[in-house]
Amino acid sequence: MSRQTGPKAGKPEPLATPMEDTDIIDFEIIELFFFAYRDFVSDPDAILEKSGFGRAHHRVVHFVNRNPGMTVADLLETLKITKQSLARVLKQLIDSGYIRQVAGPEDRRQRKLYPTKSGRELALALAEPQSRRIERAFEGASAEVREGVKGFLSGMRDRQKAD
Repeated sequence: MSRQTGPKAGKPEPLATPMEDTDIIDFEIIELFFFAYRDFVSDPDAILEKSGFGRAHHRVVHFVNRNPGMTVADLLETLKITKQSLARVLKQLIDSGYIRQVAGPEDRRQRKLYPTKSGRELALALAEPQSRRIERAFEGASAEVREGVKGFLSGMRDRQKAD
């Protein structure tokens, strides 16, 4: 009589040993990314929560402030999200007075996005704690180390989806 070993054999056995690094998996680096991202977004998250906003609002405010006059199509391409995903977030930011949407001068169907003064202030309020965190992490580091980190982070971007 053969013994069943698949999912129908009952409850799976719990594994008591932790996953270990392999030739292609570095769990320490993966965990450092998890914790760094969690902490990097925690300060802006707290600021955004007061207005009922989230991380999607943060990304829109950031990129519109970095590229005033960008089109909705450009923003969709930058964020790699659908029109439907962007529509709700953008409407909230426009209705709240953080972003202005202006028809294009040649093509009235084209929608250009601009930050307002309060949108600029929000972008700065979100970036300041993140910048302080970055500077603390770079404390005592050379310019070469900083460039190395920038190169590393650029290398992490998905080249198929990034600029």
